[in-house]
Amino acid sequence: MGSWGYGSEDGPHTWSKSFPAAAGKRQSPIDILTSSCTYDEELASKPLTINYQTEKDLTLGNCGYSLKAGVKAESYLSGGPLKHKYRLEQFHWHWGSANNKGSEHTVNGQMYAAELHLVHWNTELYSGFGEAATSDNGLAVLGVLIKAGKECPGFKTLAEAMEKVKFKGQSSTISSFSPQCLLPGNTSKYWTYDGSLTTPPCAESVSWIVFQECVEMSEAQLKTLRSLVCEDCPNAQQHNMVDNNRPTLPVGDRKVRASFK
Repeated sequence: MGSWGYGSEDGPHTWSKSFPAAAGKRQSPIDILTSSCTYDEELASKPLTINYQTEKDLTLGNCGYSLKAGVKAESYLSGGPLKHKYRLEQFHWHWGSANNKGSEHTVNGQMYAAELHLVHWNTELYSGFGEAATSDNGLAVLGVLIKAGKECPGFKTLAEAMEKVKFKGQSSTISSFSPQCLLPGNTSKYWTYDGSLTTPPCAESVSWIVFQECVEMSEAQLKTLRSLVCEDCPNAQQHNMVDNNRPTLPVGDRKVRASFK
């Protein structure tokens, strides 16, 4: 497995050398051009069902390229564009060095300060996350666009724990947390399309669901993300973890469907 990152020598433009899927035709993220989206009545009549349980011991970790939380509780996603039941495996963020960049998906060319991804795997077709991650209809990912604004109450608990995960490899446990609090108030309006993981191996196994409604995070909360460090040694030359977002890829002949007019 090749090494990868977001720098000039190991960034997204190099990934296909070690991860051939990265050069595929259904790669993510994309620019969601609203004038080209197709309203799908079936999506509107088949509500997206998000059934998240409270995590008793949520593990928050710095993996060197993102802030990631592993999930143990049985939280599920179904309905909407999905034909199967998917279980929440983990959630993580992508963010920029400034408020006008950082999200992976864009809407009509507009980039946001950050983006939250909640990653689910298909429990009806596959026996585990690893198998599902590289298989057809294996994953479903919720994308939440984040803009600078007022404080996000749901992120507050996470921000308080982030001092303990400043360096790569560090982790911290939060005694009680529900991922539900990170979602926008309206989850019935979204765009959906067939895509891929936005990090290597970039497997084309993802049903994407990107919400229309953004979530706001305060300047202070965004700064906590930007304060994380890519390296695992406090004495090494430190690089803040910023601009960890893959640029948008061509939509090609894919359809982007909307659950709303």
